[in-house]
Amino acid sequence: MQVTLKNIHKSFGAVDVVKGLDLDVKDGEFLVLLGASGSGKTTALRMIAGLETVTSGTIQIGERDVTNILPKYRDIAMVFQSYALYPHKTVFANIAYPLTVRRHPRAEIEAAVKDVARQVQLDTLLERYPRQLSGGQRQRVALARAIIRRPAAFLMDEPLSNLDAKLRGYMRAELKHMQHELGITTIYVTHDQVEAMTLAHRVALLDKGVLQQLDTPATIYNAPANLFVAGFIGSPPMNFLQGELIDGGFSSAAGSFGTRSRATNPHAVAGIRPEDCRVTTPELGKFAGEVFATELIGDHALVTCRCSGSNVTVKVEKDFQRGIDEKIGIGFDEKALHLFDSQSGSRLA
Repeated sequence: MQVTLKNIHKSFGAVDVVKGLDLDVKDGEFLVLLGASGSGKTTALRMIAGLETVTSGTIQIGERDVTNILPKYRDIAMVFQSYALYPHKTVFANIAYPLTVRRHPRAEIEAAVKDVARQVQLDTLLERYPRQLSGGQRQRVALARAIIRRPAAFLMDEPLSNLDAKLRGYMRAELKHMQHELGITTIYVTHDQVEAMTLAHRVALLDKGVLQQLDTPATIYNAPANLFVAGFIGSPPMNFLQGELIDGGFSSAAGSFGTRSRATNPHAVAGIRPEDCRVTTPELGKFAGEVFATELIGDHALVTCRCSGSNVTVKVEKDFQRGIDEKIGIGFDEKALHLFDSQSGSRLA
């Protein structure tokens, strides 16, 4: 079901936490609210759930205005970071709880629990208690409890953050497949850009309560709307060089090079991702510098080059061999270059 937020504001006393948030989450869409701690993403989710009141603005689920409706009447299911399982109830009883409190017939509850437990691979663990489960199994119980109601929307607040890296990867794939199979609108909060980029149909990136960009993961990565988005998305982050544009030519302390722009801007920033850079000889590079550090990551290595006071990171082959302080050049395709205005932060056409 569609979820719509119109000009949502939330203040705690004199502190504005969410500032004029507009979202239109499509029916069946997986939307990720992404941002650092304090960006307002969890507060926005809690307002959709009805766990926080709205200072101003409206929230709709389907055609209903639910802005001032109690959480239990909003037809949503929430999955928390802490799992929020009942420790004294079995897995079966935890999953069945939403139907039990609504007094569904016992036979219907049993059939529904067994069906949803199969979907999340818990059908052999129904008689266990939460303390007897691993973190990943507890998370699946929490998901099963949310799924069993078939709500209008799922709300998920960093549900994978308590899991180790390997299990997070497994659960990401499970979540994405499950949401596709169920087709239920899902709004998912995370600070982890990998989760956002791998799970979402669209990503809403927030900073200090303000929506910075709302688009597909590919568009946010390839065409960031501003400097904040460009610096937040990508690991390692985008390289930035301060300089100026003169008739489309970029000039900085590190060096000068051509761009595909024809603009003139005295306050320009050139951005280039490490994976779009390449190491070459000093003479053939767009600019040159000295190797500051190399880091072997596994399937690749990262080279940090000191270029006239600026550090530029380049993603290279794992067998890269250059010594500290060795002179190198850095090249890139002009198509991969991003240009921004340093004063407004906005992307330059």
